[in-house]
Amino acid sequence: MENDNFFERVYTIARQIPFGRVTSYGAIAKALGTARSARMVGWAMNASHSLEDVPAHRVVNRKGLLTGKLHFDGTNLMQQLLESEGVEVVDNQILNFEKHFWEPEITQ
Repeated sequence: MENDNFFERVYTIARQIPFGRVTSYGAIAKALGTARSARMVGWAMNASHSLEDVPAHRVVNRKGLLTGKLHFDGTNLMQQLLESEGVEVVDNQILNFEKHFWEPEITQ
């Protein structure tokens, strides 16, 4: 199925996000060189929670907001995971977002 392949490509990039860094749904979509939207990357990340090796907590929206936090067990789990890696979060937004942002390489 086409989505399965796309999702796996998203997970390959997500697995490369370094400890203590974050990226955005849009940056992953751009790296994949696809016309698919950041929303599609979001769907892939939402489907990844049974995959322990995919650090979904490191993928946020383009402004550094924890928009995916509702998909984690426990309301603050996404924030807690990020904070355990040294990323400060206030009001569901990453402080010093530019400092923590990781730009994935284009994989076309």
